[in-house]
Amino acid sequence: MSYKIVAQYYKDISFEIPDAKTALLLEKDIKNYRFVCDINSEKVKENIIEVSVNLQLSPIDKSAEKTIYVSVNLASLITIEAKVAKEELEKIILIEIPTRIYPNLRSMVVLLFEKSGYKKINIHEKIDFLKLYEQKKNQK
Repeated sequence: MSYKIVAQYYKDISFEIPDAKTALLLEKDIKNYRFVCDINSEKVKENIIEVSVNLQLSPIDKSAEKTIYVSVNLASLITIEAKVAKEELEKIILIEIPTRIYPNLRSMVVLLFEKSGYKKINIHEKIDFLKLYEQKKNQK
């Protein structure tokens, strides 16, 4: 392995239900939303990179009014322990790190819903980050 996760932290957690009506209708209306995962990276120092994976609830119909806001951003600090090619670094950032931290990210989102009284939230157990990476690469 040419990298190591040295720290993880929740960079941002937002869970907003604006009013009682929205809260009462949430389990019925949740089908109008889907979870979207975004990955960003930033060089912190030489050989240290922050990889942020954000899981957000997004309305399926982009023109619909967004009534709830759920977003959890889990960041990992990684050290690159050996010289790696650009493509290998890209795979570490876009596939390996998200695959390793997604279970923690998903658990936090589920916990937020459960602690708010919602037990029927459907969120994927796993995301195939390799498949997403290959799809994006083939689009270029």
